[in-house]
Amino acid sequence: MTHLDSCFLIDLLRETARERPGPATEFLETLDSTEILGVSVHVLCELRAGAELARRPLAEHEALDQLVSGLLVSYPDDRFAGTYGRLLASTAVKGRPGSAMDLLIATAALNDDAPLVTRNVKDFNRMPGLRVVEY
Repeated sequence: MTHLDSCFLIDLLRETARERPGPATEFLETLDSTEILGVSVHVLCELRAGAELARRPLAEHEALDQLVSGLLVSYPDDRFAGTYGRLLASTAVKGRPGSAMDLLIATAALNDDAPLVTRNVKDFNRMPGLRVVEY
């Protein structure tokens, strides 16, 4: 499984709307066809909030529905709080805690033992144990 960050999905939506492949589309083409793509429910929350703030919210939500229909959504389970707590503590001790949303997204990827595909590498590189893939 591979987790996708919000920025990746936003880029993919833009590339699709413009009908011009870019880095997100090109990355997808490098993956094995059997690769399972997933997202944290927290990524979906960010995307839905963005759609609500768009000029055409209904159209944005419809585009999101289509995009995420083939993705596995990762929800918190009984391991989530412990992983989140350890991750927050380890970044805070180093004096560089991540944002709450980035920590939630990273926690989901860690619990699924999945790399996280993002263009915001600096936001996630400081999170111990997280495999970050830049596109």
